Amino acid sequence: MSGAPLRPIWLCADDYGLSPGVNRAIRELIAQGRINATSAMVVGPAIDRAEVKALQAASASSRRCALGLHVTLTAPFRPLTLHFRPLDGGMFLPLAKTLRKGLLRRLDREIIRTEILAQLAAFKESFGRPPDFVDGHQHVQLFPQIREAFLSAVKQAAPAAWVRQGGRPRRLRLRTSASKALFLDLLSARFRQQARRSGITFNTAFAGAYDFTGEPNFAALMANFLDGLPRGGLIMCHPGFVDDLLQSLDPLTTQREHEYAYLAGDQFPGVLAAQGVTLA
Repeated sequence: MSGAPLRPIWLCADDYGLSPGVNRAIRELIAQGRINATSAMVVGPAIDRAEVKALQAASASSRRCALGLHVTLTAPFRPLTLHFRPLDGGMFLPLAKTLRKGLLRRLDREIIRTEILAQLAAFKESFGRPPDFVDGHQHVQLFPQIREAFLSAVKQAAPAAWVRQGGRPRRLRLRTSASKALFLDLLSARFRQQARRSGITFNTAFAGAYDFTGEPNFAALMANFLDGLPRGGLIMCHPGFVDDLLQSLDPLTTQREHEYAYLAGDQFPGVLAAQGVTLA
């Protein structure tokens, strides 16, 4: 890679606002210059004024860090809008049911659009400005019917924001046939078409999806994600410190600490340099 220009990419930590331990880990990585984007859940239980101010302070002291909205439409979280449907015990539906209803065209796009607009407004109220980008918790922005509502809401309320698509670069598509990644590739092809028609920009490629069970080797995964990721590509990550709130809300716990340890460790900067990558 000697002499070759470095490829700027986004390394985005999802789920700011999920728990204090997740928030603290993300802020520390921003301050260390190890990530350059994070997306916040405005319906999360740890997104009060103090947590927002702490994130703004961390991002202000680093090289440019993009702050985005992590649109959330699945359980165990609750909608901001009064008339959102369908619900399960006052919460959004679980992921599998949400995806199934979208595939069967049984969702109400206007209800979803109204909820996304409310989350965009809540972000602007909390942070004092629209988000730099918008993505979705558990990739909901890519689902049928939801993607149309998502893109319409972003176009209206945050027209300068870019959005996250989940399609991998060709090199990664040829290397692995993991079912989750293949499914995201398929959903993202349609999402990109609709985003282009709406005049909304998006990341050039995506990596970061893997099976979180069994505590896989994140260092090996990261090297694979970086290899061949083009300029403007995005890798999602989920660093965090485990606390009681996280354990009560999300099955992804100790693996978050493994991700944090790697990203904060001495090895990671050298891996970026060896891959010819820089954080944008």
